[in-house]
Amino acid sequence: MLKIGLTGNIGSGKTTIAVVFKILGIPVYHADDEAKKLLLLPKIIDKLINKYGNTILTNNIIDRKKLAALVFTDADALQCLNQLIHPLIKTDFDQWLTSLPDKYNYIIQEAAILFESGFNDYVDKTILITAPENLRMQRVMQRDGVTAELFMQRAAHQWIESRKQKLADYTIVNDDTQLVIPQILELHQKLICLA
Repeated sequence: MLKIGLTGNIGSGKTTIAVVFKILGIPVYHADDEAKKLLLLPKIIDKLINKYGNTILTNNIIDRKKLAALVFTDADALQCLNQLIHPLIKTDFDQWLTSLPDKYNYIIQEAAILFESGFNDYVDKTILITAPENLRMQRVMQRDGVTAELFMQRAAHQWIESRKQKLADYTIVNDDTQLVIPQILELHQKLICLA
């Protein structure tokens, strides 16, 4: 069973494309969603409070917006958060993998910072979803109700697409001018043949 990493910068549409792979019957592990769940664990809450203080809490739970506002304006704070969360995600992903039956040709791990975090070393092949920055900004502003400035703060912590393209094995262009489904179906067949 091949492990395929699926990534793209904020607003590229990677989550939507992951849904299409799910419809095709491919198991998808959403690393970003699992990371959000980890923020609910008491041991993680305690570590984050010790590091960042009570200002990141609302009703005694981690307020993701407050945490994001902190870490996306402080590179050291973001690095500390990643160092706490990434090993737990790796363990969770491994457990998820072992729970799957052997019948699948490939599985997908969707992660926003696949290359930045080094998770590309844990997968066999990588898929990069690309889209122009202005389109990605428009999508995120509409989806999350954030300003252009907040989008730029978040995007600044991700590698630029051209750097990722040099490392990616496959690319899906999601720029609203090219059909995405045929690209996914073609790639799906290639991955089945590789397995």
